[in-house]
Amino acid sequence: MPRPASSLVTPLAARDMAAKMARPDFRRWAARTRALGGCLQPIHLKGRVDYLDPATGELLHRYTTTSEPGGTLRVACKTRRASRCPACAEVYRADTYHLVKAGLVGGKGVPATVAAHPAAFVTLTAPSFGPVHARRTTPGGNVRPCRPRRNTTTCPHGRSVSCTARHAPDDPRLGEPLCPDCYDHHGTVLFNALAPELWRRFTLALRRRLAKTAGTTVAALGEVLTVSFAKVAEYQRRGTVHFHAIIRLDGPGGPATTPPGWATYEALAEAVEQAVRAVTVTTPATESIPARVLAWGDQLDIRPITTTGELTDTAVAGYIAKYATKAAECTGTLDRRIRPTDDLDALPVSDHARRLIAACLHLGALPEMAGLRLAEWAHMLGFRGHFTTKSRHYSTTLARLRAARIRHNQQHQQITTGRLPLTEEDRVLVIAHWRYAGRGLTPGEALLTAALTGTPLPPLNPLTAAERSRLWSH
Repeated sequence: MPRPASSLVTPLAARDMAAKMARPDFRRWAARTRALGGCLQPIHLKGRVDYLDPATGELLHRYTTTSEPGGTLRVACKTRRASRCPACAEVYRADTYHLVKAGLVGGKGVPATVAAHPAAFVTLTAPSFGPVHARRTTPGGNVRPCRPRRNTTTCPHGRSVSCTARHAPDDPRLGEPLCPDCYDHHGTVLFNALAPELWRRFTLALRRRLAKTAGTTVAALGEVLTVSFAKVAEYQRRGTVHFHAIIRLDGPGGPATTPPGWATYEALAEAVEQAVRAVTVTTPATESIPARVLAWGDQLDIRPITTTGELTDTAVAGYIAKYATKAAECTGTLDRRIRPTDDLDALPVSDHARRLIAACLHLGALPEMAGLRLAEWAHMLGFRGHFTTKSRHYSTTLARLRAARIRHNQQHQQITTGRLPLTEEDRVLVIAHWRYAGRGLTPGEALLTAALTGTPLPPLNPLTAAERSRLWSH
């Protein structure tokens, strides 16, 4: 069992933990905690659920949270961010893994014949906005110098444009610009904000290219071919997003139908390369900032997905699922929104992230840039798109996976919320009354949760004064 973080084992937390264990309802609290799977940011609800006979209005059953420990019902936060709640993020990661893998080998309602359809693993990168410190390796795994220059020169700000260091994997300089004043922070956040639109235009261009290969129109392409995909966004350390995508070719009926003979991996790879180079997006123009044209970066990786070999369906599914639980934390920024009252200079972020956040706030204040909502998404360095997306025909959905898990838990859980056992023939009117009562755990509760479930403790988001008062009063 992992030990709780020592920084959280304070005398106050120890007293809180001891007081919680001494309460007469501790066993029920512990059972609820195990049922939540170790969620560290649970939502607290107050209210009741009434089960009524729709014909007579007779009250058949009532559940109320007054019988719960502390008078509230705790439900899992269900976040995908590992930095906020590792337990819930692990559930999301596992769901994403099964969703992605089902689209490659079948299962979860997808026929196994889909494994024979051509599929490619594509990585779309961002362009360069200035040289940054990077860890470079040889094919043999040896670390190369970062950015060596035969004739060392300086930038207009007097800084060297050469770096001969062989960076370690945890070197804090990785991703930092060689010259922060030369680096294009505005271009970085604008690319992040417009990356979803660039992806949309890429998918349209890809279908146009495949239609040309088939000798038909885009409108008629659906009669012979379906393009399915699943993708995830990943932040590079320099603060830009890039996309990892699985692109698969199916027949006109989706994964259950065979694609035409001309729809091979080679045709897909050629269409992807052509589509990537063909699309651009133009940024809004202001009085002081001219419009600029953004495109994908020069680095493009296209590889076939196979059942055996270097890039298998299992490896791809695991890769996509791993990044589905991450956000911009690797760049040194926050995992929460920047509030208007926050002092930018006092935020616990890296200097590079601070400059990118400042660029978001500056551009977000311009009327011409209002549609990009840069200020609202400054903590994400401008990116406001979904981290994981898929096309309709790719495979099953997260909603179906969650519904199956809920049914399983209802059949096997040892502690319930007092639900009335119903069959399909029963006709019962269910009326629920809920209100939000806070979220999170006290330090003592967090330690107990880690001990009961074996989940690690990340740095927890601080509770508000009202939430702290409510929780400690219990």
